[in-house]
Amino acid sequence: MQTERGIVIRLQSGFYTLAVDGSQVVARLRGKFKQGRRTGDILAVGDWVQFSRQNDGSGMIEVIEQRQRQLSRLSPTPGGTFEQIIIANPDQAVFVFSCAEPIPRMRMLDRFLIIAEERDIPALIVANKTDLVSRKKSRELFGHYLEIGYELIYTSAKKKSGISKLKKLLNGKVSVLAGPSGTGKSSLLNVIQPDLGLHVSEVSRVTGKGRHTTVVREMFLLEGKDNGYIADTPGLKALALWDIEPEELDGYFPELADLVPNCKYNNCTHLQEPECAVLEALESGRIHPERYESYVRLRLGDDE
Repeated sequence: MQTERGIVIRLQSGFYTLAVDGSQVVARLRGKFKQGRRTGDILAVGDWVQFSRQNDGSGMIEVIEQRQRQLSRLSPTPGGTFEQIIIANPDQAVFVFSCAEPIPRMRMLDRFLIIAEERDIPALIVANKTDLVSRKKSRELFGHYLEIGYELIYTSAKKKSGISKLKKLLNGKVSVLAGPSGTGKSSLLNVIQPDLGLHVSEVSRVTGKGRHTTVVREMFLLEGKDNGYIADTPGLKALALWDIEPEELDGYFPELADLVPNCKYNNCTHLQEPECAVLEALESGRIHPERYESYVRLRLGDDE
């Protein structure tokens, strides 16, 4: 049997739209994949599959290729906990936060970064609305993320600054987009590609709250030499650190992880122990106080 390879870009009511060499094919899932008890999504946007062509031009998915990484969340159901895949195989997570209007929620950003670290997804931080604050202020807010190794760019959709760099970083990649409401995600996307933000927002508003509501999950093709895809993820806001134990948290803060071996106690919590390398670094200014505050709040189970 001859098969072709494609990536899932849209999922709706049991039908999967596949991108295949510049064209699209609507496919269904072979029945063998639906057998047995399911504990998570069989197929998700971002998955690579192999499919056969049917007589009517549609596709039948024969093989689901192994995922390299994924963003998922646990959803309680009457039959037990179900793992919902938000997106499969993202090349990077793009976190958009504003410098003002609304005031940036740094603990939310830190939480997103921990999730990206745990899932082994490279993170790109976009500090948007730089036209509302001074250059110095924007650096005070976000500059320390660059110092600890994160990719960071400053943008203004209104003044179209930083857009060319952002487009370059999105080019040829599958990017998952997240950030608080009002930070200018749609405006940025519309500057990058007319009406892209509008299309993404329309899909994001489909919530699936009612029994008969059609749920659409989709990622959008970016124009350009090497293309790329962008997927918005409103569900990321509800992600809990469900598979990260409190004692593991320091491993997902890059600036803390390197210091942990230097602590006196192997089980150091970095909260009050003597000869703690993390506390010493905090006192000397090598750890940003807001980042440490995020660690403490998460460690104590209070990240809001």
